[in-house]
Amino acid sequence: MIKKDWDTVAMLRHVRHDWLNKLQLIKGNIDLNKIDHARRIIEEIVIETQNETKLSNLGIPQFTAMLLTHNWKSQAFQLEFEVVNDLKCGGLDDKALSKWMEMFFACLNEAVQQYADNHLMISIEPQPEGIRFFFDFSGIIVNNVQIEAYLANASFGQIERQLEITERDFTFECFVTKMKE
Repeated sequence: MIKKDWDTVAMLRHVRHDWLNKLQLIKGNIDLNKIDHARRIIEEIVIETQNETKLSNLGIPQFTAMLLTHNWKSQAFQLEFEVVNDLKCGGLDDKALSKWMEMFFACLNEAVQQYADNHLMISIEPQPEGIRFFFDFSGIIVNNVQIEAYLANASFGQIERQLEITERDFTFECFVTKMKE
């Protein structure tokens, strides 16, 4: 996976482009007198922004930047996430967590069909003892053995896994404990 260092101007360009697309969707629906569609888009934007705020407040900046910029890159899957509460994540190894997730994303990029409608949803639940992730993928998986092998061999602290995988989807859960403070 190619790592790109984002400078401020490039990041602002991507953010501006994303917001312009959203505004054009709203304006187009209003112009077509589809007010309910425009309201739905606005509600989705509010929820997405709230999740981005919660993610940014977790205290794991490298991991946060990776998730926030994922869809700006050429990837085989689109990423969505939700943060289910407002707890902080002190005591986590941000660098190790980011590396593990980056390697998982690289594995997933190779294991799914390119240019298919592939979608990964990650639910993030900070807890006093660590952080729980729930992964839910839908799309076309061409190499489920690769995903299973990565998860079986990738070690990152104490991660609990429960994997259910088919050719069209998978779900699994990880719990990462905090480091000793």
